[in-house]
Amino acid sequence: MLVDSHCHLDFPDLSGEIEQLLQRMRENEVVHAVCIGVTLENWARVRALAEANDQISMTVGVHPDEAGAREPGVQELVELAGTAKVVAIGETGLDYYRLTGNLEWQRERFRTHIRAARACRKPLVVHTRSASADTIEIMRTERADEVGGVMHCFTETMDVANAALDLGFHISFSGIVTFRNAVALKEVARRVPLNRILVETDAPYLAPVPHRGKRNEPAFVRHVAEHVAELRGMSLEALAAATTENFQRLFGLRLQT
Repeated sequence: MLVDSHCHLDFPDLSGEIEQLLQRMRENEVVHAVCIGVTLENWARVRALAEANDQISMTVGVHPDEAGAREPGVQELVELAGTAKVVAIGETGLDYYRLTGNLEWQRERFRTHIRAARACRKPLVVHTRSASADTIEIMRTERADEVGGVMHCFTETMDVANAALDLGFHISFSGIVTFRNAVALKEVARRVPLNRILVETDAPYLAPVPHRGKRNEPAFVRHVAEHVAELRGMSLEALAAATTENFQRLFGLRLQT
C-alpha cells in the first residue's frame, strides 16, 4: 500500500470531485493522503475534508509564498494542532524563488512554525526553494531536530539532503523525480536511506510521467513510487512498504488497509 504524504485536495482543481479521487486512490492501492494547510484563512476547508474522510489527514500552517496571509502565532498553531487528524505543522519553510526584497518576515514565520512544532511535539512539513542554506540554518538554530519532519517535494542536492537527514528529517520525492532532466535528483533518490524516504504528489501540481503537464492527483503517487523503486533497483512492493512504514512512524499513525 502507498501513501500520498503531501497534496492539496482543498484546492479548486480537486475539491469538486473528492469521492472520485478517493476511489482512484483505492484502485491504485493508495490508502491515505495528507491534505496540507497553506493559510489560516482557508484552513477550515482542509479540516472539513479531513474530518469527513477516513483516507485523509491534515496539517496546519502558513506557506512561505503567502505574503499577505494572516501571520500565525505559536500559541494559535499549537491550539489548532490539537485538532483531531492534524499530523504535522506546516507547510512552512523558505522560498526565495518567487519573492524578493527583505524576506525577514518569511524567516520569522518559519521560526514561529518550528517553535510551535516543538511546543506541541508534532513533526514539520518543510518547503525550501532557492533558500536551502537559510532553511537548514534556521532548522539548526531553532532545534527542529527535536521534532523532525519531512523536506517535502525535495529538489536540492545530496549535501542538503544529508544536512536535513542529520537533523532527523525525511526526504519526500514528488513527480519531479520522474522528469527526464532531473538527473541530479534521481541520484539523490538512489542514495537517501530507505528508512527516510517518503513519496508525494503535491497535487494538483507536478504530475509525474506519464501524466506530466496535466492535473495531478493522489492516485498518481504510484508513478512516483514506481520510478523511485526502479532507480533503487527494488520492487514497487518493497518501496511501498518502506515508505508507508516511514510515514506511519513519522506522523504517529497506524493506517487501516
